[in-house]
Amino acid sequence: MSFLVDTHAHLDFADFDPDRDQVIERAKKAGLKWMVSIGSGEGIKSAEQSLKLAEANPMIYSTAGIHPHDAKLWSPEIRDEIIDLAQKQKQVAIGEIGLDFAKEYSPREIQEKAFREQMEIANELDLPVVIHSRNAHNETLKIIKELKPEKGVMHCYSGSLELAKQLIKIGFYISIPGVITFKNARQLVEVAKEIPLEYLLLETDCPFLAPEPWRGKRNEPAYVKYMAEKISQIKNLSFEQVAQKTTTNAEMIFGLGRDQKN
Repeated sequence: MSFLVDTHAHLDFADFDPDRDQVIERAKKAGLKWMVSIGSGEGIKSAEQSLKLAEANPMIYSTAGIHPHDAKLWSPEIRDEIIDLAQKQKQVAIGEIGLDFAKEYSPREIQEKAFREQMEIANELDLPVVIHSRNAHNETLKIIKELKPEKGVMHCYSGSLELAKQLIKIGFYISIPGVITFKNARQLVEVAKEIPLEYLLLETDCPFLAPEPWRGKRNEPAYVKYMAEKISQIKNLSFEQVAQKTTTNAEMIFGLGRDQKN
């Protein structure tokens, strides 16, 4: 059996409160080996809740970070709390961090400050970064090049093929969401086709961005198989090849499973 990994899920969100256990069980039945629950907002509340989920379930890992929407909450106290959280055993990255100039729920200069300081935390703790970039690709790339994180993921990729090529030269992975299954996803299809499988990850970003045939409904980790199927078609590879390599990629960058080895 081929295993899969959902490298970016918001399992702590209230959308899953009615049936979270069933969602996790469906993921297992769908062939998922690991899931990464992303700390992303409400101060550090999301990171704390994601860690609790990870500590209660062997197949779940978590991250700690402040989403650019919430960068206005950034403070020395939040910084210290993230550093503390990030050193827990089941925490595997600093994220979701980055820049969002589409909605600007936080001022740009504050977003950049929070992004830089969280990138510095990742470098200090030797952790990968999980980056959100929306309508801010040039600014995001500039900060990445300045701070030079050794390991990183461009989550829910929405940039150009040229940007993706620059990112993989730096050593970043490109994470492919359910958008890849949409009929108008020509740019993302091009990226998935041209970027080597060695640099691709799969994600749902659930509860958002459900793939076809579930578009418009609540997304969940079990649906990550649709991204794997689409990439296998684009690259003319078997589903098993895509599943195996993207799982290996996820295990390498996040260290998934290391805590469970004797």
